[in-house]
Amino acid sequence: MAEMKDKRVLVTGAGTGIGRGIALAFAAEGAAVAVHYSHSATGANAVVAEILAAGGKAAAFKADFNELQPAREMAREAVSFLGGLDVLVNNAGITMNMPFEKVTAEQFDVLYNVNVRAPFFLTQAILPELEKSRGVVINLSSVHAYEGYTEHSVYAGTRGAIVSFTRQLAIELAPRGVRIVGLAPGAVPVENHFKAMPGVDPQQMIKDVGNGIPCGFAGTPADIANVAVFLASDASRYIVGQTLIVDGGTTSWMPFGDGFKKPVEASFGKGYVPGV
Repeated sequence: MAEMKDKRVLVTGAGTGIGRGIALAFAAEGAAVAVHYSHSATGANAVVAEILAAGGKAAAFKADFNELQPAREMAREAVSFLGGLDVLVNNAGITMNMPFEKVTAEQFDVLYNVNVRAPFFLTQAILPELEKSRGVVINLSSVHAYEGYTEHSVYAGTRGAIVSFTRQLAIELAPRGVRIVGLAPGAVPVENHFKAMPGVDPQQMIKDVGNGIPCGFAGTPADIANVAVFLASDASRYIVGQTLIVDGGTTSWMPFGDGFKKPVEASFGKGYVPGV
């Protein structure tokens, strides 16, 4: 992907997990990267340090996506640092599992603010720069947009909204030279999964997850990052408005099990969602 050299990329939620992998992948291809994070600077600074050590260009930018103004200010700062923008990767998002009848209005609002409202208005704020560069927006969704999973009614709704937003916005902005695409990862065990299941051995968890996926293994941030770089390149120029599912075959099989009857053992959302 030599064409990524000197491209200017903003990756949201890039301090950990999939976002971290995406930021590093673009940098490895020669792009300058703005690394967004919401709370802890530790992960984002580590990503920046790794990129700088390899001779690349990067900086970290903080913004709490539960509020709009910080997101807009972060966009201006990132564009100023990069000197423009060629690729926006809307990766930042939070997960919460909660029985449907226990979900609060505050929890609902936080997930939709971060997962849907923030990427909507961040893309709006950066649109003038993307028009100048005839840039690309990659919206991260999830297989939760296509398949049901116990206690994920709010999260799944936000991921489905991103799929629809991607499709609609692509049609609106294609005539203006901006290409909008989506990426829906399947199971990719990362730090937040391990935190949600204390006492579980991470390596065993990764193995167990992989056993339930047709390809035989769980995905990694690099698996998703490689696709993100492809979607940002001219090699995918004919992909417009589509959300590419990258899940090892998860959404292609029929489980016919009774797992949907069982409560979720993990607890996602701690530290991000009120009341969790």
